[in-house]
Amino acid sequence: MPAPVPRQRAIPAAEGGQAPAATPNGGSAQDSSETRAPAPRAADPSEHTTDRAGTAPGGSGTAATPTALTLLLIEDDPGGSSIVPEPVDQSGRPIRVRTARNLTEAERLLTDDVHCILLDLALPAPGRAGDGGDELAVLKHVLELAPRHAVLALTGADDAERGAEAVRVGAQDYLVRDELDGRLLSRAIRYAVERKRSDSAERRLAEGRVRAQENRRLERGLLPTPLLDGSPLRFAARYRPGRSRALLGGDFYDVVRTPDGTVHAMIGDVCGHGPDEAALGVELRIAWRALTLAGLCGDQLLGTLQEVLEHERSDDEIFATLCAVDIAPDGRRAGLCLAGHPSPLLVRPGLPARLLPYDNNGPALGLLPGARWPRTQVELGGEWSLMLYTDGLIEGRVGDTGERLGQDGMVEMIRRQLSEGLRGEELLRTAVNEVRDLNGGELTDDVAVLLLDRAV
Repeated sequence: MPAPVPRQRAIPAAEGGQAPAATPNGGSAQDSSETRAPAPRAADPSEHTTDRAGTAPGGSGTAATPTALTLLLIEDDPGGSSIVPEPVDQSGRPIRVRTARNLTEAERLLTDDVHCILLDLALPAPGRAGDGGDELAVLKHVLELAPRHAVLALTGADDAERGAEAVRVGAQDYLVRDELDGRLLSRAIRYAVERKRSDSAERRLAEGRVRAQENRRLERGLLPTPLLDGSPLRFAARYRPGRSRALLGGDFYDVVRTPDGTVHAMIGDVCGHGPDEAALGVELRIAWRALTLAGLCGDQLLGTLQEVLEHERSDDEIFATLCAVDIAPDGRRAGLCLAGHPSPLLVRPGLPARLLPYDNNGPALGLLPGARWPRTQVELGGEWSLMLYTDGLIEGRVGDTGERLGQDGMVEMIRRQLSEGLRGEELLRTAVNEVRDLNGGELTDDVAVLLLDRAV
């Protein structure tokens, strides 16, 4: 089932690679095309914008110079005059300055094109319960208000310790009011913006590492290590999720050998491609292994799995297909149960690869209460390869024709690859890659393929 698409938001300039170009209304091109923030009026005394000659946009005879950076100054200045000298960027262009007299105005002026905030620590703190005598309460409020923006703290010459504490709390740097000049401020703004970008990138990288670790832990549950100790059979598998940049999908498989020497193999597919379907696939895989090791097989096992699915699924429309094979200890015979799933492919020396019988294919798990799944006896022979797969391998498109590869196309592809001498993991890797190439790009459905080989 498709996952809901979150509403896109405009990316603050503090995190972007470059500042948006200015538009005639004082906003940015990004505001115009995405989520336009209300632009302050030129006559509003809470904002002033100067060009290189010091002329504000809308002044007589001088056009505004496009600016690359925007600074939001938060200071308590009843007189309306700024304590901040005119800053310029690296190319000598003026840095746009907006001035807010309190946090309410600051929140209104904090649009997506603001890169940096210069906060006067002398500003009265907002009256919030729990602040007490916290000298940095106003800074903490601003950091909560603008977590993605660079912040500079402004303090007096006799209060440098509070400036250093502001950096420890979360500001990118602090400036002493009496030492402030245009060059120092300009450099501090550029430094703060770049440091914030670096910190944000490092944070995203750390979050990515955590997500990757979590995905790897989940992947170990979804893609298990086969339990084949003591069996002469060889095992290979390939897995490719359909979701972009995902490690997990709704496909699942497992292989175990029980104490009597029987090798049990299973592959399944939960409908849908999201994380909920992936989690359900893990649950079904674990349940199948537990039930198999407990001695269940065939119709009894699939019936119990259906009960697990019905209890664990988030929606009554969710179902899962499954193919289960139990291979006798001598390796020459197998039992096959299909629950709405494609039939495995059998390869034997001297004979063309062929699909196993699927006439007794039962319904997918979760569709029919009280359903039954017949078990078909299959003769394998002395030397063979058995390939189990999910429908992602056969439902890809073939070029621009719009036709799907299908089981017949898959069989012909595997026959050709076998004639080229491909076996084991190399065969599976080549098959999955060719299906993707025939599709003209990444497949939209998950793909799982496993191969069991018996050689004499």
